[in-house]
Amino acid sequence: MKNSSEEVISVNGLSKSYGPNEVLKNIDLSAETGSILGLVGLNGSGKTTTIECILGLQEADKGHVTLLNHPPKSLYKAGGGIVGIFDTPSLHPNLTVRQSLDHAALLCEKVARSPGEVELLLGVKKFSNYKIKHLSLGNKRRASIAQALLGNPKLIILDEPFNGLDAGGVDDVLALIKYLNEEKGTSFILSSHQLPYLENICSHVAILHNGKICINEATNRLLSEEKLTVQLQVENHSTAIPLLQNNPKLDLQKKDENGYFQIALKDMNSAELNSWLVKNGISVTELIVQRTSLSKLFKKITSEPEK
Repeated sequence: MKNSSEEVISVNGLSKSYGPNEVLKNIDLSAETGSILGLVGLNGSGKTTTIECILGLQEADKGHVTLLNHPPKSLYKAGGGIVGIFDTPSLHPNLTVRQSLDHAALLCEKVARSPGEVELLLGVKKFSNYKIKHLSLGNKRRASIAQALLGNPKLIILDEPFNGLDAGGVDDVLALIKYLNEEKGTSFILSSHQLPYLENICSHVAILHNGKICINEATNRLLSEEKLTVQLQVENHSTAIPLLQNNPKLDLQKKDENGYFQIALKDMNSAELNSWLVKNGISVTELIVQRTSLSKLFKKITSEPEK
């Protein structure tokens, strides 16, 4: 990914209500050029509303937004540099894939790839003469993304990009995102519920919860800040419990129904824990390191009561 300090998106104090229902509450959001930002949240958290507001498809109640230094009402000045693709593909049902691409090419300010090239890129070449209405949801999504790549956009916003795709289709889209990001410097905003996919592809993650952005951080930094936890099984529980409870480098959280201790490591790694227990006469029968994941972090944040 190309490094740059220039912001591809800047959102400050964005708020939006539908009647008495305040959906977005003074949110701030930013990402640098060349980044892949994952926007995640529960159903109804306001992800799509956020995207619609930053693209100017809905008018926010207040706040300041720029994409590639353009406000929402002036995105046309980006000359095709910004593309948004929503969860439900909006393609003319009676056009074929090729006709749809040919029509989009006529509207494209500067065509960087031919319809045939993007059909190959998205794996829809064999459906070139199929009408859109006869495609599966996954292939409609591929055809939508193909339209976006006729030009050479600097920013692509994808709302639920993996919906309707099988495992192979997901792999293809992830590989394409990675290629465009690393080789072409394309920035992405991905709104999705598929957290494992986002964790593997996104350079940054923003979590939208209760109408607020509660986290907007680099993915690797975000996950490294979480405490490492382990599942521990020992032979002599009665001796181990007071030792574990009195060690300030550990946080003994619970013992489950199978006799495993759940332990958060504060200032000790798993090897040091094992060595320390053995030195204190505790026989370790099993020690399982539980890696932090975006899914676990998301569940932890969204299950906490609103402050």
